[in-house]
Amino acid sequence: MKLFLSILLFAAGVVSAARVEYWWNITYATANPDGLFERRVIGVNGTWPPPAVHATINDTLVIHTYNGLDKPTTLHAHGMFQNGTVWMDGPSMTTQCPIPPGYTFDYEFNITQHGTYWIHSHYMSQYMDGLRSPLILHNSPEEYTYDEDQIVTLSDWYHEEAAVNVAKFMSVYNPTGAEPVPQSGLINDNVNTTFSFQPGKTYRLRLINVSGFAMFYFSIDGHTLEVIEIDGVTTTRTPVQSVYLTAAQRVSVLVTAKNTTDTNYYVHADMNTDMFDQLPSDLQYNLVAPLYYDRSHNNFAPSEDVGMNSTFEDLTLTPLVPMPAVDPDFQLILSFNFDVTTDGINRGMFNNLPYLSPLVPTLHTLFSEGELALQPEVYGPQTITTIFKHLDMVELVVNNLDSGEHPFHLHGHIFQLVARGPGAYLGGNVTNATWSLENPARRDTVTVAAESFIIVRFRADNPGVWLFHCHIDWHMDSGLVATFISAPDVVQKTMTLPQAMIDMCEAGGIPARGNAAGKSGLDLKGAPSGVTLIYDGFTARGKGAMAGCILAALIGIGTIVWFSIADPEKKAKEILAAAAAARE
Repeated sequence: MKLFLSILLFAAGVVSAARVEYWWNITYATANPDGLFERRVIGVNGTWPPPAVHATINDTLVIHTYNGLDKPTTLHAHGMFQNGTVWMDGPSMTTQCPIPPGYTFDYEFNITQHGTYWIHSHYMSQYMDGLRSPLILHNSPEEYTYDEDQIVTLSDWYHEEAAVNVAKFMSVYNPTGAEPVPQSGLINDNVNTTFSFQPGKTYRLRLINVSGFAMFYFSIDGHTLEVIEIDGVTTTRTPVQSVYLTAAQRVSVLVTAKNTTDTNYYVHADMNTDMFDQLPSDLQYNLVAPLYYDRSHNNFAPSEDVGMNSTFEDLTLTPLVPMPAVDPDFQLILSFNFDVTTDGINRGMFNNLPYLSPLVPTLHTLFSEGELALQPEVYGPQTITTIFKHLDMVELVVNNLDSGEHPFHLHGHIFQLVARGPGAYLGGNVTNATWSLENPARRDTVTVAAESFIIVRFRADNPGVWLFHCHIDWHMDSGLVATFISAPDVVQKTMTLPQAMIDMCEAGGIPARGNAAGKSGLDLKGAPSGVTLIYDGFTARGKGAMAGCILAALIGIGTIVWFSIADPEKKAKEILAAAAAARE
């Protein structure tokens, strides 16, 4: 009987696990979502926006991807652990070579998580041209009961293509590093979005900030939001008036509809304008969308929008499945700022060094360089690489030395938010921080306020190569990126890089093996490097020039002194007298 029951349970599990397949031909399209300017965008199968992707826990998700563009591309399933399939993570030149134009590649991985995620290009700033889509992973059953499930995307929108904006941003003519400011903001990829509620129903709103820059504050007049999820982590129900979402963050809220239809309401999504160096007079930064109970009338409740005065704080949220913080085995401090580097460009950098992509994908280096994969140097002088031992508890301190707010995302993991505080943390006891250790909030993307620090902890339990980077796409392009490598020895012992990954590199003319320079061993000549902070002092040539200046100055001063004490008229008389005596 027990055996029969076990067989039934196994069969039920097999039936519930489906192979969910999508066919994406990544192509150009045209769109005018803000009604102000029609432009070329990147869509799927000739349309934009790309469709939402749905799957259920235990499914296998497959996205058959054809690159119909005239430039490379990749796809990153943001928030997926990719445990055992790190080569499916997507960041170009980190875990894969980009997909060349006219090439097909299948992203395939098991769904071991549930919650709200999204898929986006991870090739340069390409997703800001529209290549991004919600990824909704359903639990079976869900932890909370509700009547309807709705996706709400929030995004900034630019009229110029990302490559044009990147060229303006990363220019010697932009020494202050002023970021391009969007022309519009969108709710569900449109400025004319509307919502409808039916009395008495409970709605799950899956909020996703798919922006490349802007942070949003979300609220609904007359309604309480009950937070039940952040970045795929289910939380205890927490009532709030509003929530914020930085670029790449997701928040699920339950909203219970009113019992009457005599009043309609407004949904608010307000940009954080503190992030913009200048605020164009024609930018509608406080977005509104009508929420209808009855479309036959225009009786709307008065605004209760608090915008940037929101009191929401994700550090106070508690996961539904508790996990207390434990003492770390390893601490890493990353301080970041922006400054002009030796190439004349204002760049973002961790610990005074900007990230530069290697010539060989970092994961390929791990697989091809044997025992040298345990040495950070093999991955390149400016990949900002840190290697973690398997299962170490890592404490990551991020010091924001900049005057702006920044969202940071860690691939392949979620982390615990254990502390926040003003100023910079440089080690030792922290007395000015707000701590959360009993059951700290967990997520994969966190915001670090201006001139402050955050302390997060995560277990290095997912062997592979994982990026940690600012999710403001302008800043990622400029170098605000670090590489974390968990247990490279375990990767080499338990995994094999699929031949398809090597074939794709060769199709694109990119070295598929070797160190960061495409060579063997620690010969890194040719690896991208040399873009550093401008030296704050005298170089050898500068010292020589200074010595020459000092010597010239001393000679000049000596000449002046000599002329000041000499008597030219007396000397001339002596010369004439000597000449006359010689003639006699």
